[in-house]
Amino acid sequence: MKVNLQIWRQPDNKTKGKFVNYELDNINPEMSFLEMLDALNDKLIKRGEDPVAFEHDCREGICGSCGLFINGRPHGPEKDVATCQLHMRSFSDGQKIVVEPWRAKPFPVIKDLIVDRSAFETIMEAGGFVAVDVGSAPEANQIPVKKQHAEKAFDAGVCIGCGACVAACKNSSAMLFVSAKISQLALLPQGIPEARRRALDMLAKADELGFGSCTSTEACEVECPKAISLEHIARMNRQYFKASFSEEKE
Repeated sequence: MKVNLQIWRQPDNKTKGKFVNYELDNINPEMSFLEMLDALNDKLIKRGEDPVAFEHDCREGICGSCGLFINGRPHGPEKDVATCQLHMRSFSDGQKIVVEPWRAKPFPVIKDLIVDRSAFETIMEAGGFVAVDVGSAPEANQIPVKKQHAEKAFDAGVCIGCGACVAACKNSSAMLFVSAKISQLALLPQGIPEARRRALDMLAKADELGFGSCTSTEACEVECPKAISLEHIARMNRQYFKASFSEEKE
């Protein structure tokens, strides 16, 4: 198959970027999207041109580093699929494909399609952890956890921190990411001792970093490659308000 690519090229955060057109022939429909970009880069390198910079690691939909904005959607046209698991069979022969980086102030462009997502790590450092000193790892079944709580905690824990929720949101809100990380701990006994501060600290840090507020358009849930539910945002809000009232009493 043949594809017409329109790719965002930007040398660094301080230089103005632009779209550049490329054409590729003989693309196997079974190729992944990143393999197609590899083929493009091979072609560019042979011509002595600068290859397109894009981020990737596991290529198994686990690490969250491969996020690209493809034809106006985070990770492309398929539902519940990260860019690295998107295949060229999802596109038609001769189709125009527009590829951009995440567009959000807290995610500055490093080069071309690579953005700096370290803001997520900063949010995690603010409270996305359990700091209780419990010594060595306890026996797995020593602390009883209700099955429904364990399942919901796992559902939240599958968030890969790719940033698709931010890219999809008109406000560049990180609420789906933050709420998933809060729910993952709030639903388990180990996360209860620090629950009061966790929501306050993580949301305060997200605001400080420039992420927008949630206006419940639900775009984040639709575009999330791991189908993280908006239910976690509701739980985060409850945690936040409980913590806020508790702070006022102290």
